[in-house]
Amino acid sequence: MSTEENPLEPFKRATTATIRAIAGDDELEVTFGQGTPTVRGRSMRVPLPAIGATQEEVCAVRGVGDEFALKLRYHDERLHQSLSPEAGPAQEMFRWIEDARLAAIGAMRMEGVAQNLDANLEVQCRQAAFDTVTAETEAPLSVAVGLLVRQMLTGRELPPSAENVVRFWRDHVLEKAGDDIEALKSSVTDQAEFARLCRQVIADLGLISEMDEPPDGEQDAEDVETIDENDDASNDYSPEDVVLDEDGSTEESMDGETTMMDMDVDMDMDEMGAESDPDEAPPQMPDDAGRIEVDFNYQAYTHEFDEIVRAEELCDPEELGRLRMLLDQQLLPLQHATSKLANRLQRRLMARQNRTWEFDLEEGVLDSARLAQVIIDPMNPLAYKQEKETKFRDTVVTLLIDSSGSMRGRSITIAAMCADILGRTLERCSVRVEILGFTTRAWRGGQSREKWIGDGKPANPGRLNDLRHIVYKAADDTWHRCKRNLGLMMREELLKENIDGEALIWAHNRIVTRSEERKVLMVISDGLPVDNSTLLVNASNYLEQHLKYAIDQIESYSPVELVAIGIGHDVTHHYSRAVTITDAEQLGGAMTDQLADLFELKG
Repeated sequence: MSTEENPLEPFKRATTATIRAIAGDDELEVTFGQGTPTVRGRSMRVPLPAIGATQEEVCAVRGVGDEFALKLRYHDERLHQSLSPEAGPAQEMFRWIEDARLAAIGAMRMEGVAQNLDANLEVQCRQAAFDTVTAETEAPLSVAVGLLVRQMLTGRELPPSAENVVRFWRDHVLEKAGDDIEALKSSVTDQAEFARLCRQVIADLGLISEMDEPPDGEQDAEDVETIDENDDASNDYSPEDVVLDEDGSTEESMDGETTMMDMDVDMDMDEMGAESDPDEAPPQMPDDAGRIEVDFNYQAYTHEFDEIVRAEELCDPEELGRLRMLLDQQLLPLQHATSKLANRLQRRLMARQNRTWEFDLEEGVLDSARLAQVIIDPMNPLAYKQEKETKFRDTVVTLLIDSSGSMRGRSITIAAMCADILGRTLERCSVRVEILGFTTRAWRGGQSREKWIGDGKPANPGRLNDLRHIVYKAADDTWHRCKRNLGLMMREELLKENIDGEALIWAHNRIVTRSEERKVLMVISDGLPVDNSTLLVNASNYLEQHLKYAIDQIESYSPVELVAIGIGHDVTHHYSRAVTITDAEQLGGAMTDQLADLFELKG
């Protein structure tokens, strides 16, 4: 008797064969399931479409696998890191342009792959709410440049949501960097040369001060094996393996007037100010209450439009409940891991409550270990002992979560899961927990920038965006009352820019004045302070230097213990005590020990 085959099995077999062929690895392990798509070593997990999915949905799912496979075969991560700008908008733009190179390799050689990648890009842009962008201040420059490069390399129209971002920046980018973007076409298969040309594009767009010479790494770029342009990638597979719809995808164009940001990116460096050097000035010390002052090398143009707001004020109750359910769904596969982590952390935090004994007392409980001596020598006095409880240091922990656009997608999901796991666990251990978030109220400047423009654009304005500091849970609030607020992190339109230094000082000054004996401040971030409106008219390391100042002040002069979790990025070059998470599943493996070690109590 034969059983009917699951209708998704043929899809799995065809997709697996295609991914292995594109990646050039017949032993690549491909699995399918819900949750975040991941690549780890020679293992890959991609989404599985629902039965009855539309052609566009199927193409988008296959596009995820195609994108991963192209990166495995044609991308050298060590080379990428060695040539990448160190941080900030330049680094983000460098990554987007490299992604465009990989998409171009697949699109130019295989029409089916091109359709899949377009479908996947449209899904990604919709998830990032790029289809709702209505002004240039909401359109990320780094993303727009990467998408425009992709369009020029592939010769294909962008999906509607991607075009909605690019249209605000196209004229500006082509005017400043059009020739160098055109030059990229000759080096698509040479990652090293492409990266060098990419750096020139970034410099053309006014980010040249971030473009220091790439560091000398273990691997010289000239020695890296590059892709042979004559290599026929289709030898291992045929286009039929990947074509799902020979009719092609529907092309749409977005109507609307093209505009350009009124930003003086050509301003001389003398007008912008020299790169700030905090070592040239004497350190500022915390005040009598332990609060840290803002560095005198750093300023905000105005604080008039900044806000500190509770999470429930930014979202109606019904939407907040739906977002919380979405977060709970992400936590379901990690139930075992979270229980393991919770138990480990609880043992560590409660270990200091172990009871000890005082011996050789004249009263108390008879010390049975001394009975043998009494029997041998009846004249030996009886010895007693009493139980003594070790004082447990009252503790408060603040979780400060980067709620910026660079955390969009997998990163903010992992951050929200970390906050939920640690928040519930620490409160179970009688540790007070405060959960805070930081972002800005607008993309690329808000009312602060408008005020600066209205004032005649004075030089060296400092920070040019409106801060939004969010209180998801105050330290004295109960977990039951506030746990729903964490769902707000899953709201894409919340995530904008990030001014890390000011957020760190804000969170520190909240916790340092509390009465608890031990204070821990944990930052969950991707480690990259970014605000284009600020960086385009100040020194390019303006925000990063202020973040370093804030970290140094806390680590050197404050009783608050500062630790960090880097989401997808190594933050150890900023924080002395830090770990890195690239996938939520790591919470259940080695991260159990590492996260527990962060809370190892000092004697």
